[in-house]
Amino acid sequence: MELIGIRQLLTQSLRFLLMVWILRRYAWGPLIGMLEARREKIAGEFKEADRLKAEAVELKARYDGELKTIEAQARQRITEAVAEGQRVAGEIRAQAQKDSAARLETAADEIMREREKAKEVLKQQVISLSLRTAEKILRQKLDDASQRRLAGEFIDEVGALR
Repeated sequence: MELIGIRQLLTQSLRFLLMVWILRRYAWGPLIGMLEARREKIAGEFKEADRLKAEAVELKARYDGELKTIEAQARQRITEAVAEGQRVAGEIRAQAQKDSAARLETAADEIMREREKAKEVLKQQVISLSLRTAEKILRQKLDDASQRRLAGEFIDEVGALR
């Protein structure tokens, strides 16, 4: 029995070793190769993800820099626009002041001309009244009371003209 047990043990051991050799040659090799290929593929995907992440960080930094540049340009343009607006407002104010001064000067000239006309009209009226008074005086024989009355009328007429 012992022989049979040893023979059986040797046969089974030999089968086991043969099976291990076959599995190693035909199953373990391709299986380990597939596992190694899968590991390399996953490692490559991680490397690609890291590369894409680094690229995204670089793009974000570049876009942030461009955004800051754009914001600075926008602030500069706003400042320039405000300065231009203030300059234009100053020009408008200056032109309005010039126009106002010209209108005031024109109005003052017109008032002066109207005053001169009024003086001339008043002068003509005074002359006319004086001539009429003189004419009345010459036509009448005047005594002291009549002269006083005529002078009073003259003064009343001059006062009415104002």
